[in-house]
Amino acid sequence: MKKLVTATVLAAAVLLAPVLTGAGPALAANLLGNPGFETGTLAPWSCTGGLGTVVSTPVHSGTRALSGAASTSDNAKCTQTVGVQANTAYVLTAWVRGNYVYLGVTGGASTWTPSATTYTLLTVNFTTSASQTSVQVYTHGWYGQGTYYADDISLDGPGGANPPAAPTGLAVTGTTNTSISLAWNASTGATGYRVYEGTTVVSSPAGTTATIGGLATCSTHTYVVRAFNGNGESVSSNSVTATTGGCTTAPPTPTGLNVTGTTNSSISLAWNSSTGATSYRVYEGSALVASPTGTSATIGGLAACSTHSYAVSAVNASGESARSAPVSGTTGGCTNPGLPRHALIGYLHASFANGSGYLRMADVPAEWDIINLAFGEPTSVTSGDIRFRLCPVAECPSVETEAQFITAIRAKQAQGKKVLLSIGGQNGQVQLTSAGARDTFVSSVSAIIDRYGLNGLDIDFEGHSLFLNAGDNDFRAPTTPVIVNLISALRTLKARYGAGFVLTMAPETFFVQLGYQFYGGNCGGCDRRAGSYLPVIYAMRNDLTVLHVQDYNSGPIFGLDNQYHTMGGADFHIAMTDMVKAGFPVAGTGLTFPGLRPDQIAFGTPAAVSAGNGYTSPAVVQQALNCLARGTNCGGYTLRGGTSPAIRGLMTWSINWDRYYGWEFMNSHEPFLNGLP
Repeated sequence: MKKLVTATVLAAAVLLAPVLTGAGPALAANLLGNPGFETGTLAPWSCTGGLGTVVSTPVHSGTRALSGAASTSDNAKCTQTVGVQANTAYVLTAWVRGNYVYLGVTGGASTWTPSATTYTLLTVNFTTSASQTSVQVYTHGWYGQGTYYADDISLDGPGGANPPAAPTGLAVTGTTNTSISLAWNASTGATGYRVYEGTTVVSSPAGTTATIGGLATCSTHTYVVRAFNGNGESVSSNSVTATTGGCTTAPPTPTGLNVTGTTNSSISLAWNSSTGATSYRVYEGSALVASPTGTSATIGGLAACSTHSYAVSAVNASGESARSAPVSGTTGGCTNPGLPRHALIGYLHASFANGSGYLRMADVPAEWDIINLAFGEPTSVTSGDIRFRLCPVAECPSVETEAQFITAIRAKQAQGKKVLLSIGGQNGQVQLTSAGARDTFVSSVSAIIDRYGLNGLDIDFEGHSLFLNAGDNDFRAPTTPVIVNLISALRTLKARYGAGFVLTMAPETFFVQLGYQFYGGNCGGCDRRAGSYLPVIYAMRNDLTVLHVQDYNSGPIFGLDNQYHTMGGADFHIAMTDMVKAGFPVAGTGLTFPGLRPDQIAFGTPAAVSAGNGYTSPAVVQQALNCLARGTNCGGYTLRGGTSPAIRGLMTWSINWDRYYGWEFMNSHEPFLNGLP
């Protein structure tokens, strides 16, 4: 590809930037037409005596150069006139070859080389006069010294006061196996146009059409067009991409899919062109949502604060490529949950002591942003009747009265803290197998929330609370009653308490990330609980405040790098959290679970060695957070979901165990979270 601006020229242009005045194209925009002679013709250059021609060798770059056959009576002077601004500094450069080759400005500065056996860079710096509006630049040889060559001639600086406006409506009007035809709307005041592929001028027509020929079969090209006149060149038009004919195979999978913008109701995407593609297809799951001919698309009509995952494929007459890796985006309009950007989340043993001692609500330090009351438990596995009580005096002699407990909750809320009822835990199996159990769940949970004035609900279903019936293979539309009824109950509670209702979930990795390798609805002999949280998370994704997966009490889990990760190291936290952010294909379904927003994601770790298997030191936890939030110190792991500066924070089991071990978790991580971007 022909480079029109060299590193030397760019450096000079930067140094001269403070001198430039006036409006026009940006500094280091080449004002010359056909600067590398890639059109195969001289225009808009004029050469004396008919001695200038365009040759294919020797060239400095690209495929063409100027040849000037200086004679004993004519120095083969080639000139071009362009518009400039007064009192402005410019840089004229050219790559030249031959004996006695000159470069300069008519009536002004010039330079020359006596002998250049290979292409040599000449540079002329000059400043226009107080009333100057145009300049003629030239190159020539010397009488009787033979042929000279020039290539990549550049005049860098702002154009004249009134260059034409950018052409509009650039479109592809036709293709053959070796050519692409273009057309555009006329630009007022233009005397000609230049068609660019990258930085190379591939055509310089006087009118508003061009056909670029000599292209490879089944090759993809992107073009823009600029208008010019004596005052300079316009900015670029819109770009168009087209593929020549003759393709005999489906195009390769597009790469570089990314989210380029969002509104409250739309997500915009872009990707790299795929050689041989004539169009593209954008999918959300199995649904086709857009079929653009170019390399971008905007999907509209979306709900506010909703997250979507997309993949793109390339298409031509021979077929469709495989789909790209998916990307996720979230529309705007999200309600602020009233949490700090990065939150410290912990469980308070409110109904038992568990060896770590009882801690009164009033004595929970202010560093904790979400306090989950452990636990609300059912009267029986399938009743749906959830009960919560303070720890009995016999087990917890220092327990406060209920009135004191409620007063302390109000004090925490006055500080901006959120206090939630956590349901389930290791011993609290909850199976909503019927509509009656669902309704009882809603009424009993509402009664507890109302009694204590709580901010919301944490779902900590473990053990055999959730599972998938055989054949329940679509996490977007589950059929297993314990799943369907839980989703219905959570939606009812959310609707009852409104936008301020805080909903968190604390599944184990078995119920989430394991779904990448095994999914309970289709895996035959595997455990039917595998991945069974995925339908619940998916259904509640637009109402979910925080998902903090328990990165502990876990076996090895297969990550998106197709490697097993074992708890206890930074890579486990990184890989598990990246799966939640990036999303992942769900085993045996042909469907991709879409990632969550970063502000919905935290991860959980034991506060101390006695709190659970998989304890990781503060340094290791913070290494993982630095990788996830900043993209640094990832230990060789590549984030598939990208960095997450807005990651919500950390969860721990538990506040009581952290107090028992001298507040190591809180004192280490609360200031660290505050220092994240």
